[in-house]
Amino acid sequence: MSKLMRAPLLTGLFFAGALCLGAAFTPEVLAQAEEVAAESAYSSEEYVASDGYAVFAVNNLWICISAALVFIMHLGFTTLEAGLTQKKNAVNIIFKNVWIVCTGILLYACWGFNAMYPGDFNGYFAMGSWFGQSLNDVSMTTADYNAGYTWWGDFIFQAMFAATAATIVSGAVAERVKLPVFMLFSTLLVGFAYPIIGSWKWGGGWLDQMGFYDFAGSSIVHAFGGFAALACVLILGPRTGKYTESGIKPIVGHSMPLAVIGVFLLWLGWFGFNGGSALSADPKAVSYVFVTTSLAAATGAITSIVASYVLLKKPDVSMALNGILAGLVGITAGADTVGEGSAIVIGAIAGLLVVVAILGFDKIKIDDPVGAISVHGVCGIWGTIAVGIFSLDSSHSFMTQLIGTLAIGGFAFAFSAIVFGLLKVTLGVRVSLEEETLGLDISEHGMAAYNGFETA
Repeated sequence: MSKLMRAPLLTGLFFAGALCLGAAFTPEVLAQAEEVAAESAYSSEEYVASDGYAVFAVNNLWICISAALVFIMHLGFTTLEAGLTQKKNAVNIIFKNVWIVCTGILLYACWGFNAMYPGDFNGYFAMGSWFGQSLNDVSMTTADYNAGYTWWGDFIFQAMFAATAATIVSGAVAERVKLPVFMLFSTLLVGFAYPIIGSWKWGGGWLDQMGFYDFAGSSIVHAFGGFAALACVLILGPRTGKYTESGIKPIVGHSMPLAVIGVFLLWLGWFGFNGGSALSADPKAVSYVFVTTSLAAATGAITSIVASYVLLKKPDVSMALNGILAGLVGITAGADTVGEGSAIVIGAIAGLLVVVAILGFDKIKIDDPVGAISVHGVCGIWGTIAVGIFSLDSSHSFMTQLIGTLAIGGFAFAFSAIVFGLLKVTLGVRVSLEEETLGLDISEHGMAAYNGFETA
């Protein structure tokens, strides 16, 4: 895409954001906010002094802390993706992740939150709206609203989840996708596709009605992002020089220290991702989820290390890191409903699956620089159906779990194939060979990530 074509596209995105912000500050919304501030319950000494308020305050505090932990995961994704790709593309990785989290929060406020949690809808789709116009007239300190958290605590926690799906895609298409095209695609994915599938379960839609279970998003977040990434990678094609007549040529990442920082930040953030999904500070629920989450992550790493040693004749550190993430993704759907031993088994199988999947995708020439499709797509499906195998709740059915995860993954793949395919035939999705060789930092941003770095 020429620079002349980029300017109108970016300008259009800017004005779309401006319209959303304008909707946030309409006289009606401002008037509502003033009414909320005047609610007598805010200054109700009797309620504030009650045990109910103390429980409410602690629960809401945990939801907000969990939101902050999930926010830290975006830094983890950024450093992981940057570390596992070439240094000539580090600025581009950073820029995309900044764009995703910032637009994700705004789009979730403007449309997504009230589309994902609409109350009454047809079970498949609901019209969204500005997030504050539904329950902002209820005092945040009344027990009638919610014993666990405020409207605003709920929003910011869920908004952190929303941006994660596009971040998964970012790593898979790294080093060869046009920046403005990715910006437009991620906006549509987070703003409109994610709230639709989220409403199917978490908004009381058709999957929820049939008994599908996904505690914190093995399918709703991770498989969704993984299969969206798969569609984009198939359309985009592999990086130049990755696959040759003589075989697969590794394109190694430039910084393993950055990658390991990213993975441990993600593990830390997962305590909020899964722990916050208890939707309260209940000591048993939160501590139990912390344990199952960590058991699966640790086992996933060990299994990946062993598998990579057997298959590659060496203990591969990148496989070990992806094994941690595989275990985390695998346990996310059932962290609160499987036993500790089952968490170890789920993590172990996820760790094996991710190694086999990464090597398998390479063999069929599907180029994923960070292993996102394997980690989030393959292990997201595994974690979801594992609930139907290991759950302590007998109502969790294997077939229901399978139908749910395939529906979510299939929708993500179809949506992304259509949207990214249209972008390919209209704007083009891939940078030129010259730009790819030079590096996206210079060709797209005009700057290098490291002082003094000269591209070949």
